[in-house]
Amino acid sequence: MRTNNPLRPVGDDSRPRHAGDAPPEDRSLPGAPEPDGRAPDASGSPAAGAAGTDTEGTEADAGGTEADTEAAKTGTEGAEAATEGTEAATETAAPAAEGTEADTRSAEPAAEAEEPAARVGRPAQGALPDAATVLSAVSTGVWRWDEEAGLVTLDAQAARLVGLPARAVTMPSANIRPRFHPVDWNELDSVSRLAITEGTVAEVRLRIMDDRNHVIRVVRARCMPFVDAASDSYEMTGTLQEVTGSSPGLDEITGDWRRSREAFLLDAGRALAEARSTAEVLRVAAGLSMPGFSPDGLAVFGTEGDRMVLVGHHGHKPGDMDPFMEMPLASGHPAAEVIRTGHALYISPEEYQRRYPGFWPLARRFKRGAWAVMPLTSGGRTLGAWLAAFTNPVQFTPDERSVLTTVARMLGQALFRAGAEETQKELTEGLQRSMMPDLGPRVPGLGVSGRYVPTGGGMEVGGDWYDVITLPTGRIALVIGDVQGHDVRAAGLMGQLRIALRAYAAEGHSPDAVLSRANRFLADISSAGGSRTQGGSADNGGGDDDYGVRPAGGPAHPADDRFATCLYVEVDPSSGTLTIARAGHLDPVVHMPDGTTLLRPTTGGLPLGIDEDADFPITHLVLEPGETMLLCTDGLAETGGHDLLTGWGRIKSLLETYGPQDLETLADTLIEAVHGPASHHTTGPYIDRRDDDIALMLLRRTGEPLPGQAARRTTLAVAQAEPERIAQARTQLRELLHDWPDREQVDSAELLVSELLANVLRHTDGDARLVAEVTGIPGQECMRVEVTDSSIEPPHRRRPGELASSGRGLLLIEYLANSWGVAPRGDGKTIWFELNESEEETEEDALENWDDL
Repeated sequence: MRTNNPLRPVGDDSRPRHAGDAPPEDRSLPGAPEPDGRAPDASGSPAAGAAGTDTEGTEADAGGTEADTEAAKTGTEGAEAATEGTEAATETAAPAAEGTEADTRSAEPAAEAEEPAARVGRPAQGALPDAATVLSAVSTGVWRWDEEAGLVTLDAQAARLVGLPARAVTMPSANIRPRFHPVDWNELDSVSRLAITEGTVAEVRLRIMDDRNHVIRVVRARCMPFVDAASDSYEMTGTLQEVTGSSPGLDEITGDWRRSREAFLLDAGRALAEARSTAEVLRVAAGLSMPGFSPDGLAVFGTEGDRMVLVGHHGHKPGDMDPFMEMPLASGHPAAEVIRTGHALYISPEEYQRRYPGFWPLARRFKRGAWAVMPLTSGGRTLGAWLAAFTNPVQFTPDERSVLTTVARMLGQALFRAGAEETQKELTEGLQRSMMPDLGPRVPGLGVSGRYVPTGGGMEVGGDWYDVITLPTGRIALVIGDVQGHDVRAAGLMGQLRIALRAYAAEGHSPDAVLSRANRFLADISSAGGSRTQGGSADNGGGDDDYGVRPAGGPAHPADDRFATCLYVEVDPSSGTLTIARAGHLDPVVHMPDGTTLLRPTTGGLPLGIDEDADFPITHLVLEPGETMLLCTDGLAETGGHDLLTGWGRIKSLLETYGPQDLETLADTLIEAVHGPASHHTTGPYIDRRDDDIALMLLRRTGEPLPGQAARRTTLAVAQAEPERIAQARTQLRELLHDWPDREQVDSAELLVSELLANVLRHTDGDARLVAEVTGIPGQECMRVEVTDSSIEPPHRRRPGELASSGRGLLLIEYLANSWGVAPRGDGKTIWFELNESEEETEEDALENWDDL
């Protein structure tokens, strides 16, 4: 049941109206004055003081008790009232008769023309006048707004103030809304809801408009809202009173304040919406400059169980807020009360001392003039409290309270959103960290570092991973891979695949056998898992439906097949030998002590999970002392608008510049250059700048090269079925000789390497192994190239004819190389040649050589 009208006169026993009642034809408010200013009697008709106004007579009860009652009976003969023999009734009869005659002469009400004091009767000595008489005397109207019924009820004075005929009326709210300025009508609604939240009286100034949309007057509305919990609607009952001395036009100061308030709330909402962490939200809140009044200090409190904790604060000296860091939620602190009740508090120093004496000694030293403590809510729950402290006293007008309430609501939502994101980030990062290995010191002579940055797909989990495995033989294995997708399923498959690889490696299998078993394992769990998920939720970088994403309302995909790339490297710490098996992954990169950086091609197979019978060939390399090998996923190369080619150029430049750094610093440098603030300096040629997850590993063989040991070395195996790798050999050799001064010698070396490798593939049944190295100091360097095969037959020098298509290999070596030879090696042989760094030929040397010819 709704609360009855608090303004109904004492002694009025008429039945109160409710939202569900049918409106009468003339729905006047109980106790409201009539158009002529006279108070109604118990029957609702005007009090009569002369003959002919009421044939049955009326009784007016002014005090509610027999001792204070003045009864006047009026008959058709115009008899005078006799009340307790007092003279007050006799003095009242004459003005009443005059008022009646005035009503008889004029049918129109004359409330504006008549002097209110001339119509108000004097109450008995010691008695107060009724409410209707007082409201009529001060030209104050009464109104009621029923939101659920959509009706507004006005008494005569209220109707006059809003520009309607001066008589009680009930009309739909849509009909009376044009009488108010549209900005003020919206302000009335917001202030009313604020009053409902705070449990206070709503007060607002309203501009009244005429039919030509001109402002005719300004009224002050004071209303008490009552909420109907069943329908979640509210009903307001209050008064309207004209504001004297105010300009009918828009007050410039009020208009400017409203415009600045709207601009402030827009800026505050935008800034809080962009904050992604609790610290950012607090920093934004601290920088808010409210129009006309700004807090000098603020504190945000949250809850942890039955405790209230300080989340953050601003405007206080270090240590000042230590007493408020944590306290029981049932304590007498204003913030604790706000969290418990959900209602805002506006406190002056006097009220703070009176209501919270236990905390007043702590609050007094801040020398504040006012406090506003607002509840922080989100989703209908109170999450905490926002305390705003002001140095100067603040009255907290309805407009100011509205601003504080709006900011508190936005602040609560921002803190809830930031807290949820931080919790999710902490959870996903913890999950991802648990899947990454501990890269502490493991094997003497080797250094290992690794990094993982989840950047793709907008999630903090992904399918990239790396691992370090200690093998039963005393060697170690480095594993790096990338499961397709950037979603939770990719992370789950990655975890399962990582565990499987560790298990197969711990059994002592060779690198190719480990990848073969992992390939079958991923094919099985990917297909089985996809059929159970009925369509999955894979992002796969582009939202394509080919990977199990079920369209809305459509049938589920039969499977969510995923594949994974992987690079498995078995390392012998004593010799630096690397045994590599690759499944669709990027080739390793080797950085040498002198700054040379090479992409080391390796043989490989298909990605894991595509073909259960796929083969994964093995490649053997040697990591020399001081060399560093980089293993990475495609995110390091392609992030920032690059493809693999341009991305490799960026990585090579970084390694050549920062390669000598220690491994941890080098790993951070690589990540920052690709994903950090400096990454915009190294963007690629493509418009698509989508990021991808990044995983990288760095392996360095510690120690200095031995005296006489090659400064640079590269090795490459060329199988009988892979003649295309001869081109890779030429590329490797050219990169190895990137700073060789004589480019003609580099061309000669490439020609000789092609000739030797082609001879092995053509004249033997085995594979060829290339070793190229550079020794010596700059200016006196020597390049040595060796090609080893499994044939014991030595090469023979032949003299081909002019039309012969072969037989010139040894002739070319003899003519172009400084020295060459053949060395038997176990079950085969090695053909080698050397080129010495030549000094620039002077003009005299050229003439001497010409004379010799």
